[in-house]
Amino acid sequence: MFPWDTGGMYTVELYARVRRAVHVEGRSQREVAREFGLARKTVRKMLAYPAPPGYQRQKPMLRPKLGPWQDAIDAILEQDKTRPRRQRHTAKRIFERLREEHGYTGGYTIVKDYVRQLKIGAREMFVPLSHAPGEAQADFGEALVVVAGVECEAHYLAFDLPHSDDCFVVAFPAETTEAFLEGHVRAFAYLGGVPTRILYDNTTLAVARILGDGERQKTRAFSELQSHYLFAEKFGRPAKGNDKGKVEGLVGYARRNFMVPIPRVASWEELNVHLEAACLHRRQRRLRGHRETIAERFERDRAALLPLPAAPYEACEKITTRVTSLSLVRYRSNDYSVPTEYGHRQVLVKGYVHHVVIVCGSEVIARHERSYERESAVFDPLHYLALLEHKSRALEQAAPLAGWQLPDCFLYLRRLLEMRLRKHGRREYIQVLRLLETFALNEVSGAIEDALRMNTISFDAVRHLVLCRVERRPPRLDLLNWPHLPLPRVRTTAPADYMTLLAGPRTPSAPSNMEVV
Repeated sequence: MFPWDTGGMYTVELYARVRRAVHVEGRSQREVAREFGLARKTVRKMLAYPAPPGYQRQKPMLRPKLGPWQDAIDAILEQDKTRPRRQRHTAKRIFERLREEHGYTGGYTIVKDYVRQLKIGAREMFVPLSHAPGEAQADFGEALVVVAGVECEAHYLAFDLPHSDDCFVVAFPAETTEAFLEGHVRAFAYLGGVPTRILYDNTTLAVARILGDGERQKTRAFSELQSHYLFAEKFGRPAKGNDKGKVEGLVGYARRNFMVPIPRVASWEELNVHLEAACLHRRQRRLRGHRETIAERFERDRAALLPLPAAPYEACEKITTRVTSLSLVRYRSNDYSVPTEYGHRQVLVKGYVHHVVIVCGSEVIARHERSYERESAVFDPLHYLALLEHKSRALEQAAPLAGWQLPDCFLYLRRLLEMRLRKHGRREYIQVLRLLETFALNEVSGAIEDALRMNTISFDAVRHLVLCRVERRPPRLDLLNWPHLPLPRVRTTAPADYMTLLAGPRTPSAPSNMEVV
């Protein structure tokens, strides 16, 4: 303890009055001490220093009452280092455990001060870093958004270039492999090049396993992405977010500035247009401690970036599977339909962020909007029409056709076909539906309306009218245009046949020369 430790009890104003009385007014220390009610030793200290030097401890504080329990406190805090941050001991909880489990009889304050001193001493210190141009950091963040009227959580991938502080942010419905890949493709296109090295946390999207020597076994998807763009990777220490502090700060900045107030957009693409515009606008800022704007410093980053490859990476997850007997393919817990002709065959499923593509051999056989629900079925009614044509009795209960919104003219045509042709009318109606496999909905519905107006209720008539619409020619609904119909052949009547009629009835066995074939 310094010899002036008691000086901390007096204010700077009192110091000034005492010092002025002695040094300026020339009064004695004895007289000043008597006037201000101070000891002469205290007055001498005030004359030696222009302001109270403050209290400074030279030796560690002795805690004789806590001494026997310090080891127990140290053990609790050491165990906390391996526990989740939100489930670590507070000073109050340690105090309670000392009393309940170790018979501690002292007060709470001394425990609290000791715990605070240990925690402050255990805090990690950091070295300021400089960053070479062309390097980047990447991480995911979450924020609430409203897409097409539905409030949901957006998972946005943030890229930060620490040298220039330039950034790129892109949002997805979920934090998936395909989102991770597409985020890189979009970021590289935005930057106009590929960072030389990117720092990540140990996300399972990139790291399959951390080996015993600290090496990372990378996922196949990440290795393919890296091979395509040729950037180097670096991974932070597990559970150490400060290793990539720049992008950690960007994640919070993007949430507070780019997504407040909560964005209300019609689609995910509209949201990403908004985020990209926000990133471009931020480039014009000049950050604290810099004389150049972000855009000016980004030019050095741009010069160091690797060139983009000739074609972008196909950002999707690929799995092989087999089509079920219901003509369905399962991807990420949801089922997607394919044409029934591909039943029981091996197919390749490509899962993109917003759609799913199914390939058999080199042919794309189905394309669906991506579903982020669980255990749902996504049907394309057209996939099942060929099978329904042979199993027309299943038309009423066909799940793929449930909820299929078609113009009213389709239902009216079906009623007329079934009234005129009975059970065969259902099959003709399915044949009309199959025209949608080739022609657009507006073309087929227009042809049906024409057929209803002309009272030509048949599949052949509708097909003829569709072709006339597509080829822009007038319809010709005469028998010569319907080769599938039998043509009537009438034999010329001979004059002798009239004499036969005049002769009256003849026997059933008598031949007749007048017949229609």
